[in-house]
Amino acid sequence: MNFKHLIAATLLGLTLSACAATGGLAGVDTPDNFGEANRQTYAAMIANPEPEYDGEMQGSAEKANAAVDRYRNDEVKEPDTISSTDGPGGGA
Repeated sequence: MNFKHLIAATLLGLTLSACAATGGLAGVDTPDNFGEANRQTYAAMIANPEPEYDGEMQGSAEKANAAVDRYRNDEVKEPDTISSTDGPGGGA
């Protein structure tokens, strides 16, 4: 086998390996489930675009303003540390 045949066989093998194998698998590439992954991802991103709440939303503009001021002055309060390895009684 000469060099030209080797190159031709290699190119033919690469060309055939690029073909997609469709059909033969039940439920794959059918119009019924086409785009299902995209629809599932979209549904996961949008849980409820117009939620309705039972009561009024509560918040404090004074607390929010104080938090922004602490952030700007680099005086942010450190959150409490919680360890995930603590037992139910709080100790190891």
